[in-house]
Amino acid sequence: MVTVKLWGSLRGHAGGSEVVEVEACNFKELLDALVAKYPGLKPQIDRGVSLAVDGLVYRNSWFTEVKPDSEVVLMPYMKGG
Repeated sequence: MVTVKLWGSLRGHAGGSEVVEVEACNFKELLDALVAKYPGLKPQIDRGVSLAVDGLVYRNSWFTEVKPDSEVVLMPYMKGG
């Protein structure tokens, strides 16, 4: 199981949970497992999310490995200039 911290507005789509657990080995599997467990996350995931794994932020890196002991944070895409 991978422990995932949900950032900001994502929590509201997972019943208000700040931390959730899913079975996954990479970024894509993690997103698929989250949508299966929390269907309310699908619209935000479809719009785009970033994943921080052990302090490094990834975007669309579907095969980025996640391990059970990784620090994992899921965030909506951040925009800025």
